[in-house]
Amino acid sequence: MSVKNLKTKKIITIGLTALTTIMVVLSGLMKAIHLPWSVEGLAKTNLPNSATALGLMEISFIILFVFPKTMRIGFLLISCYYAGAMGTELSHDGSIFNPAVPLILVWMSAFLRERSVFFGTAESTAN
Repeated sequence: MSVKNLKTKKIITIGLTALTTIMVVLSGLMKAIHLPWSVEGLAKTNLPNSATALGLMEISFIILFVFPKTMRIGFLLISCYYAGAMGTELSHDGSIFNPAVPLILVWMSAFLRERSVFFGTAESTAN
């Protein structure tokens, strides 16, 4: 790869990670401070009393995802969080669109930042 391509990839990776982080932190913050329309969405799934905990989990997981040393555990936790949100939406005849969008962005960011999250490395498969 040329230097120009590496710079472009780095800019796209940082931009996508920043967009994803901002989106997830704002979502978590809206739940944590109990914005009415955010809690109203949780009321449809019988979870209005869990808004603070869910919001803080969302924020914590994405913060772990942002830092390189904790990216793998953050990726795992935020993926599980949104998979659970998708399951909850489906079980209550909701749309999986809201949890699917940030999940897709997290997966794209992870793929660009560290492909071994998905494919592993020769060292990790040998052990």
